[in-house]
Amino acid sequence: MRITGQTRIMFILADAVGHIVGSDVLNRAFEEMELNVAVSPLSVGPDDLADMLAMIRRIKNVAGFGVTIPHKIAATALVDDLTDAARDIGAVNFVRRNADGSLTGHNIDGEGFLAGLAEHQVAVRDATVLQVGAGGVGRAIAFALAGVGARDIHLVNRDKAKAEELATAIRARGGKATIHVHASEDDVPAKAFDLVVNATSLGMHDGDPLPLSPSRLGPSTTVAEVIMTPVTTPILAQAQAIGCRTVPGMAMMQPQPLLVARFLGLAA
Repeated sequence: MRITGQTRIMFILADAVGHIVGSDVLNRAFEEMELNVAVSPLSVGPDDLADMLAMIRRIKNVAGFGVTIPHKIAATALVDDLTDAARDIGAVNFVRRNADGSLTGHNIDGEGFLAGLAEHQVAVRDATVLQVGAGGVGRAIAFALAGVGARDIHLVNRDKAKAEELATAIRARGGKATIHVHASEDDVPAKAFDLVVNATSLGMHDGDPLPLSPSRLGPSTTVAEVIMTPVTTPILAQAQAIGCRTVPGMAMMQPQPLLVARFLGLAA
């Protein structure tokens, strides 16, 4: 990559960046699209996020930035404007720096997740879904699944109030999915699910517990991840051993470069 004064700069903001591969995905895709853009992760703690965004407002050659764990929800209060998707979801994963230095937050996690499922021939309409996690990426995915016709969505989250709030927001949008909320996997009915989604960070680090029991899985279940590193998380390995179809976290990222380029005004 040849970086000059004509190169537009992007960042990916996270608290720890060792797991980030999205910058490489974006750089490779932008090069194929012949866009003069360079992307780099930045390790930013929660206490420094507001100061970082204030600095980005003042850097004229920054096109925008990505946002990941743990900043997706916090960033919504720090930008100047939100797209409808980001406002509904209550989290952002990409932010555009406008010519006047103002910041517009957007969320394409849900759109990217659905595109990844479609690439793996996974149907969502009328599906029964078990999703673990109701944080930033979990909110985007739940909204997306409800929006394309999932029949039943069981949300499991340790903070049940957070999952209840998400369920209420999805219902308010008018989706037809039936939303069930559980504080623990133990509260979920013993039934077969068409799709199981790990929308937590469990599996990113050695020694993490599984996000759910493999007993929830059957050969007809599709298991989808949001974690990109490692490519095969422990729950995906368990699912593959059972004979499940699996969708790695990278599948959610691969459709996103074009969506990002269009949102940032870098491509038509």
